[in-house]
This record gives sequence, C-alpha cells and structure tokens, in this order.
Amino acid sequence: MRFFKLLLSVALLISVTIPTVGFAKEKAKSTSPAYDIVKYANSMQPGWNLGNTFDGFDTNKVVLDETAWGNPQVTKDLIKKIKKQGFNSIRIPITFDTRLGDAPDYTINPQFLSRVDTVVNWALDADLKVMINIHHDSWSWVANGMPWDHDPTVMKFNAIWTQLSEHFKHYPSDLMFESLNEPQFWGDGGDAQGQQFLNELNDSFYEIVRSSGGKNNTRALVIPTLHTNFEKQELVDNLYNWIHEKEDPYIISTVHYYGYWPFSVNVAGTTTFDEQSRNHITENFDRVYDKFTSNGIPVVIGEFGLLGFDQNTGTIQQGEKLKFFEYMINYAEQKGLIHMLWDNGQHFNRSTLQWNDPQLYDMMKASWKGRSSTADTDFIFLKQGEQTTDVTRTLNLNGNKFVSLKQGKKRLVPGKDYTLDGNKLTLKASFLSKFTSNKLGKTAVLTAKFNKGANWTFTIYQHDTPVASDASGSTSDFAIPMQFNGDQLKTMEAVYTDDASAAGPQNWTSYKEFGYAFAPNYESNTITFPYGNERFFNEIENHREVKLTFHYWSGETVTYLITRSGDNVVGTAVK
Repeated sequence: MRFFKLLLSVALLISVTIPTVGFAKEKAKSTSPAYDIVKYANSMQPGWNLGNTFDGFDTNKVVLDETAWGNPQVTKDLIKKIKKQGFNSIRIPITFDTRLGDAPDYTINPQFLSRVDTVVNWALDADLKVMINIHHDSWSWVANGMPWDHDPTVMKFNAIWTQLSEHFKHYPSDLMFESLNEPQFWGDGGDAQGQQFLNELNDSFYEIVRSSGGKNNTRALVIPTLHTNFEKQELVDNLYNWIHEKEDPYIISTVHYYGYWPFSVNVAGTTTFDEQSRNHITENFDRVYDKFTSNGIPVVIGEFGLLGFDQNTGTIQQGEKLKFFEYMINYAEQKGLIHMLWDNGQHFNRSTLQWNDPQLYDMMKASWKGRSSTADTDFIFLKQGEQTTDVTRTLNLNGNKFVSLKQGKKRLVPGKDYTLDGNKLTLKASFLSKFTSNKLGKTAVLTAKFNKGANWTFTIYQHDTPVASDASGSTSDFAIPMQFNGDQLKTMEAVYTDDASAAGPQNWTSYKEFGYAFAPNYESNTITFPYGNERFFNEIENHREVKLTFHYWSGETVTYLITRSGDNVVGTAVK
C-alpha cells in the first residue's frame, strides 16, 4: 500500500524508526490498562481553550511569541485563575507554521518551544489536564499540501510530532496530544479523499507517539473527525472505525460544536434559540454519544461557542445566547460529552483576569451541575408616551421553582408588583410605570431567582420609534444615521425594490448576517457595514435600488432606501 511505503521513506528522511501498526497495538494491549480512559476524560470536565495565543502567528515570521494575535503574554496567575473558575482541563492550541526551521529537520524554534513548555508546566502544576495540538497548520499548509505536495507535507507533519513526542515523553499522563485541529483537505476528491489523508496522518501520528517511549506508550491521544464535524454520520463512523482498528485503550475522540449555523451567526432571520436550534444540539450530541460514548470511547468537544462571536459577542442577543449555553452545556453533561469553551480572549479577560460577561459565566457554571431557568425573553420594552400595560413573560422553569423577583436589593411584592400563574410571570402596569420618564434606553434590571441554577434577568427599556436620516457617501465609508431612541436592533432585511429579490451578501436570504453585513453603533447613532463596507456594497448591483428594513426587538421597523452608483451611495429614509 502506498501509505506504508511512504511512511517508511519518511521515517528514513527524518531518522525516525516507526514500528508496524501491529507492534504499537501490542505494546498498548500487552498489560491491563494503566488507567481508565473514560474516568480520565471525565476528570477533564469542564475545559477551556487558550485561544489566539500559541496558535496565533505572524506570516512574516516577525513575531514568534503568543502576542501575535493581540492577546497579552500568558501568566502563571492566568492559568491558576482559570483553575479557580472551575475548569479542570486546558487546551493549548499551537501553530508551528512560522516557528519551524528548514527541511528536512523542520526544527521547532527552541525559544518558542521553551515558552510553550513553561505554560504547559504551569497548567500541570495547577492540576489541570493539558491538551496540545497542531492547530492552524491544518489550513495554512496541510490542507493544500496533502493533495498537491504530499510527501513533503507528511514529512513536515511527522517532524513536528517526532520532536514533540521526544520533548514531552517523560511528562505525566495529565498531558495529552491531539493530532491535528479541524483537519481539512483542499483536493479534488471531496470527503472520501480527505478521509484517506486524515487516516494517513493519524496513523503516522499514532505510530510516532507510541514508539517514542517514556509515558507516550500510554499517553491519551485525541483524534478528530474530518473537519471535527459530526453532523454527518459517515464522518463519525469513519473515526470510530479508525479507533476500533487500533484496539488501544488510551484514545479519545474529538469534535467541535458552534451551534445551528443560522442562529450561531444571526443570519436568515434566525434570531432566537428556537426549536430547530435545540434539535440541532440533541441530534448531533446523540450521534456521537451513540457511536462513541456508549461504546466506551470518550468524546471531547474540543471547542464550542457561537460563530457570531468572531464578529462580536453581541451578535447574538444576550438572552438567546444564554439559553444556548444553558441548554448545550447541560445536554453535553447529560450525555457524558466533555466540553471545552473556545476563548480567544473575548470571554475571560487576560489583563484583568475577570469575565467580560459575568452573566454568561454564571450560566455556564450552573449548567455544569444542572438546569437553569430562563424565559421567552430577557427584556421588556415600554414605549415612551404610550399608556403602560401589564407585561407577561413565559418562564422556562426547566424543573426548578421560582423563588423571588428583585430590583437591585429590593424584593418585589407578589400580587402588587407582579403575579405568577404557573409559568406566566406578569409585571403589573402600576409597577412598570415607575420606569417611564424622559430617559430613553435601559431604565432598570429585574432579577428572577430560582431554587436551583443561575438567576435570570429582565432589562427594562424605554424606547421611542427609531429614526433614520438621509445620507450619502462612498462605498467605503457610507453609514446610515440612525437615532435608536433606546431600542435594540434585531436584524436587517435587504431586497431590490424592482423585484423583491434578496440583495447583498448571503443572497439566498433577504435577512443579512448581523455583524458581518451590517452592525449597529449605538455610541455614534449609526448603522455601519463592516470591513470597509466591502462585504455589503461589493455585492450590491449598480443602479438598482435596495430597500433595507431594520427590525428591532421592541417590534418596531424602519425602512430605508439605498442606491449604489459606481463608488457613490445615496440613502433615503422612508417616512
């Protein structure tokens, strides 16, 4: 077979003796397991990613340390603080692309490896289980290299793992190796060819580590599905077959989860954590539970979050975001799936060592142990100048019991300030009228407490109808003046007025992606089009009028017309 011939030649080139698969399996099976891999994985729960750090890199090979993508240097205090937050494992993504010497040795920059080594030791000293991997190399050179520059790519991959295996072989078993992050291959053969490439690399990784001696004989190895995707049963089956063939009791499977895509990025009008989003979690988690967990193979969700966070953590409305994390984490816990939060600095502030969104952390932490109660929304909008009426919110109790409702430290009075009928919480008009004044925007926050789980808050906003103004500018700097008047933008539609067809990027839907195609700027009272407007106006046809409809969480809508003529844009507010 071509693989074994190639493996032999690569081994000679990098001066590594690679035993046969059978030999490696025999070593792993020769005695009863040194530890139970399921218990090992369970002790990782929950986990956290040190993202955009050692995986960040400068393509000009100028910056070798972990600050290349904007995060400060890792400190021992950060690692200790992560442990104190309740995390029991840390994934340290590492990109080697610009930290390697020339072929054939591909020597890892010793200064860089020493720095990684320091952080690994800090994490082990903090009693964290530690996972290291080959990270963005998966797309920076492996994806194209395997189909178009195969042999040198395999040699480079092997050289990295040969050095890492030798360097860490005497480290305790609390350190584990993940072969390759989000493996992807850009050849012409689709998933079938990609799976062959992945199996080849994973075989090579497995043999290099297992034959390197020390504690690597029984070190936990973390193996991904193709793309770390588990929406396709075939990809899950392929990884199961690979693991089953190895007959090695120290292997963990890994996938990544960023939710139902339209919700995860806020596109196509999917603005709420709806039934389809919930079903996406249960269907996918059940798939890997049935294939791996129920057969004694641990599953680590090596990264999870929402893809919209790549634009801004506010891309998904706060309450809907909290419902996603509450449901997803708890369902993973129920199914015994290990979850590791992807954090590239947007969640735990590495300068202040505080959570940027304490409410999100509280919800995650509560979900490690059980369900939290939520509600249909986490806001109440009161329109300025209109008579205040009772407002009812539906509680999702999730098996818990309502205890109290507070405004700050003041406990609200049932029957007077609110009523509770089953899961229907009604705020009385006489109470809400206290928050109608000349002030627009957030006027109060109410906190609902339950006998178990995290609290749920309701933010009261007083608003008036948002008002847009006419504007003109270039395709690179055009922005829409918008007096938000205390309201919060939900989504934006874009259609051509001549035939009502979808306009702009994502032209398969009229509802554009929040934070990608458009974004509100509440400080400057404008609606902008990110990335120098290129994403939006490059996909608007010349001289065709586009109707934009802005939908707000209060239920208000604002209509606006724009026309692009070459590099110029004219916008008109519809009264």
